[in-house]
Amino acid sequence: QVQLVESGGGLVQPGGSLRLSCAASDRILSIGRMAWYRQAPGKERELVASMTGTASTNYADSVKGRFTMSRDNAENTVYLQMNSLKPEDTAVYYCNYRLFASNYWGKGTLVTVSS
Repeated sequence: QVQLVESGGGLVQPGGSLRLSCAASDRILSIGRMAWYRQAPGKERELVASMTGTASTNYADSVKGRFTMSRDNAENTVYLQMNSLKPEDTAVYYCNYRLFASNYWGKGTLVTVSS
């Protein structure tokens, strides 16, 4: 059973930056797919960024050029660097790991962008 623990959320002003972390319980980053999703109040969960086992990344159009996903294999951790944050980025951010039919979620970390 893979466990994922997110951290790094908080309150930030528009235009600010945050870095989210997702620590995995096992050495899984080089296989399967890691991803960040977010869910804003009253909205469906949406994919923000993903990274394959070979470290190929994809981003939602709404965050391209502002968010960067990276990983540290030695630490079994993936990151989401979020720059130029906007109020519409306010959401609970979830880490996700998927390998074939297995799908794991963290509990989420809240990001609030407000002045």
